[in-house]
Amino acid sequence: MKKNLIARSKRDLHNFWSVILATSMGVTGVIWGVSEMKWLQSMELGIYDRMLRLRHREPIDRRLLLVTITEEDIKREKWPLSDQTVNQLLKKLASYQPRVVGLNIYRPQQKYKDLGNNVAGSGQVIATCLLSNIGRSEVPPPGNIPIDNIGFDDVVSDNQVDQVIRRGLLFAEPTEKDEKCQTEFSFGTLLAITYLDRQGIGYTFGQNQELQIGKAVFHRLDKNAGGYQHVDTNGYQILLNYRHPQDLAQQVTLTQVLKGKIKPSWIKDRLVIIGVTANSVHPGYYTTYSSLSDQSPRLSRMMIHAQVASQIISAALDGRAVINYWSDWLEWLWIWSYAVIGAILTRKWHHPIPITIALIMVIGFSLAIVTILSWQAIWIPFIRPVLCLIISSIVVISYTNYQVQKQNQIILDQVQKQQQAIEEMSLLWEQKTQLPTHVDQFDFVDAVTSGDTDLLLAGRYQIMRNLASGGFGRTYLVEDTQNQNKDQHHTCVIKQLMPARRDDKFLQVARRLFNTEAEILAIVGQHPQIPQLLGYFEDRQEFYLVQEYIVGHTLSQELPPVTGAKSQSFVIAMLLEILEILSFIHQHHVIHRDIKPSNIMRRHQDNRLCLIDFGAVKLIQPQINPGTESATVSIGTRGYSPPEQLAGHPRLSSDIYALGMIGIQAITGNFPQELPLDPQTGNVVWRDLVNVSDHLADILDKMVCYNFGDRYFSTTSVIEDLSRNLF
Repeated sequence: MKKNLIARSKRDLHNFWSVILATSMGVTGVIWGVSEMKWLQSMELGIYDRMLRLRHREPIDRRLLLVTITEEDIKREKWPLSDQTVNQLLKKLASYQPRVVGLNIYRPQQKYKDLGNNVAGSGQVIATCLLSNIGRSEVPPPGNIPIDNIGFDDVVSDNQVDQVIRRGLLFAEPTEKDEKCQTEFSFGTLLAITYLDRQGIGYTFGQNQELQIGKAVFHRLDKNAGGYQHVDTNGYQILLNYRHPQDLAQQVTLTQVLKGKIKPSWIKDRLVIIGVTANSVHPGYYTTYSSLSDQSPRLSRMMIHAQVASQIISAALDGRAVINYWSDWLEWLWIWSYAVIGAILTRKWHHPIPITIALIMVIGFSLAIVTILSWQAIWIPFIRPVLCLIISSIVVISYTNYQVQKQNQIILDQVQKQQQAIEEMSLLWEQKTQLPTHVDQFDFVDAVTSGDTDLLLAGRYQIMRNLASGGFGRTYLVEDTQNQNKDQHHTCVIKQLMPARRDDKFLQVARRLFNTEAEILAIVGQHPQIPQLLGYFEDRQEFYLVQEYIVGHTLSQELPPVTGAKSQSFVIAMLLEILEILSFIHQHHVIHRDIKPSNIMRRHQDNRLCLIDFGAVKLIQPQINPGTESATVSIGTRGYSPPEQLAGHPRLSSDIYALGMIGIQAITGNFPQELPLDPQTGNVVWRDLVNVSDHLADILDKMVCYNFGDRYFSTTSVIEDLSRNLF
């Protein structure tokens, strides 16, 4: 009934999501712990660098001019540059009316008193100093340049990872050791602020003490931003939004300026930055572009500060994006979602090929999202969600395999016990023991059907009506009077199985067979297209199975002779659906033993085929001829059961044989026992009765080979062949 299907769906859904949530939360927790130890930080930063390099190259920043002091300049002018050379340079630049000049030249223990004479007082020149650091004293600024025009030259690198400069230090508090380098502004920040101030654009700090200049807000870097984990964010830091080193700004050399080999338009109203690029003076720093083959592996301090200045100015005037990142809770929601996806995929699918394809597609999708967001200057983690995806998949696969192995072992034990009981029962059948009379055998059943509706089976199941009867006993539709859950099985089916003999030895073996069959049904009944076993009990030396009630009709009502011969597409769909169910039970080493049209139900609610009435337990009662499907003393039905099964040696391929015979019956319109046999091979001869594709005919022939060694060994092989080149 509908409630039964809903109850099963709810239970399955609950179990499904319990595994998904437990796995995803556990895996995410593990990844969080690993992240806290910074084990994934270098990989995240590596992906971040690659994403920055993959962005399209932006136009050169025309507001800047870089005056570089190269190795050739040093050979010409010698190092350190004399005050006379620097003053000549500054005077030359001042004649072209720059907006701001940044002098990124400092010398330890400066003894030069004339640096910047004639231009220092104009406020146009910004010079630099170095803050004290571990193992290093401060480097003071030029003495004749006001402290308001001094910016510190310090930069911050990821020393604990790879020494790459990814962050820009905008502000910092001088320490007590910094007696002369008393500035809070970095050199690049002061250049940008001074440049913008002369355009009438000031800077402010908002309510959260975040820097705002013009259109741009520069959020203070969080210690766990993007792929960082507990990074040192002392001072005021931001993520550097690099321009490609070749596209940062126009460059000229010291010699070119001194010799007048420049155009006044290159300098007028621009920010001019002077600095050393010669490696002999300072080797420079690694950046996100250091791995490019066409780039110098290191950038000078002057270039780093020029990147900072360009970033601030472009953001304030042009709205150029400032690199941002998600909050911690949103990042971990993103990471957790991949653990959920990985768990769902592997819980839903079991074949490695679709799982692998799906995981690759999800990883590709994640990479696309990360790349697209990086183009929008948003940094989100990539390594952590992918690891969550993969690990959660492995965990669910391992858990599922463990469950399957555990269930297989349980069933395998029950199958062995079942086989032992069957062998013992076969011996007992050969003995000439007196069978109970017809009256004794149905005495209790007749009492029930005579109108005693108040009688409860097992003290809880109220009989509503008789569904079927035969030599084995009867099947009743009952109501479970003790079930208080509205969503579960109030109406169910009870199958009454009456032993053919009542002697103690026979009953003992029958009881073992019944109990092992019930344990097997309890596990295989977890499949949505197999009736769920709700309970089992023994009463008055008779055995009862309580199962889910499936509202529908048997496949017999869809096949000849009730209807005409079926189409090829009908047969293929029917075979594939039943094969999927058989694949499930065969994985658990269970043989149905009695596959025939009357044991296949079409469930009305969803039009799905369901497999009912597993056959091993039927050995406990005699079997008679129920119409056209001739029953035998052995398990199975003649015409549908292969010879090895009728001989008492069923195999997994015996079920495949029975299903193949149903397919032939559907497409030819003839009962299996009506079909002729090849006298030499024993195989069924049927192809001349119907027009069918050779491909399908070959599959059906292989399913119903007389010799089980020539038959399909597994349902998977049949499914693969059916799915190949049919239409």
